[in-house]
Amino acid sequence: MGQNNYQGALQQPVGSGFNATSTASDVIRGIDLTGKIAIVSGGNAGIGLETTRILAAAGATVIVPARDVEKARKNLAGIPNVELGKIDFMDPASIDAFADSFIATDRPLHLLINNAGIMWVPLRRDSRGIESQLATNYLGQFLLTARLWPALKKANGARVVNVSSLGHQMAPFNFEDPNFLHRDYQTLQAYGQSKTASNLFTVELDHFGKQFNISAFSLHPGSIYGTELGREASLELFQQMGFLDSEGNLLPEVLASLKTIPQGAATTVWCATSPMLNHLGGVYCEDADVAELSPESTDSEVATEQRGVKSYSLDQVSARKLWEWSEQITGITFGQDRHAAAPAFLV
Repeated sequence: MGQNNYQGALQQPVGSGFNATSTASDVIRGIDLTGKIAIVSGGNAGIGLETTRILAAAGATVIVPARDVEKARKNLAGIPNVELGKIDFMDPASIDAFADSFIATDRPLHLLINNAGIMWVPLRRDSRGIESQLATNYLGQFLLTARLWPALKKANGARVVNVSSLGHQMAPFNFEDPNFLHRDYQTLQAYGQSKTASNLFTVELDHFGKQFNISAFSLHPGSIYGTELGREASLELFQQMGFLDSEGNLLPEVLASLKTIPQGAATTVWCATSPMLNHLGGVYCEDADVAELSPESTDSEVATEQRGVKSYSLDQVSARKLWEWSEQITGITFGQDRHAAAPAFLV
């Protein structure tokens, strides 16, 4: 069945030959995706758009579910092999509807790239009372993957790629109060726990998916110049993070460390397509390679030079606990497969 990545057992670089300056075009060179079908959530803007463009150019049919379909249509104009769908990750019913529409086509799904996300927003909740960053960045990934599971199995070799972040180092998952009902809301803590959840989901999903030849990966795309992701963050928050000086100017050392959008999409595309990962799953990647474990720290702030993945976001007990919590919140399981695999989850 292969080894699992619980506690980061597999977190060692594989010598991909790529680095922080590599682009999505670099990492996919020589790979033919003709006949493959991919879904890229948020694939109409930022690194998602670049991911869509690169996969389509390599021959894949790419389905892009977007909240604003007309905006997505304009952004994707001229890119071949693209289909559009509608989805809002704050609305579980829209996730169900999108998944149902794809399943009805009876096509396999070779690549599911859970790219959509939000960052550093004010306190908002969805109709279930779930904090918005947790709902969008993690529970949306869980629900969409669960609903598309039959198509992923049909591909016989599918990959699920969950775009996480170095921001997972800001916070573990708070099982006692994930929705900030009994503690003061801190947007960085909320963002951090949503990305930790994505990592925990990935390691457990890969364990579960082995029996169906489905592998899963999470990743940090890098700090990227030119996206809209931080549009709601305050000046004070960027200063707190060490990105801006007292006058609101981007610090030179920060600017020098930022990736371009083609560089930012590289790790996503590498996780989705690299043959070096054919027999390796559940790992967290950065700079188009498997990341190393990050030293444990009591500091909740993430410095721009930090790297790697925290072992708490790959913890076996937490991963299984989160899976059960997610099934309860969403009201959906991975079908009979989950129950058939129960003994493996209990060892």
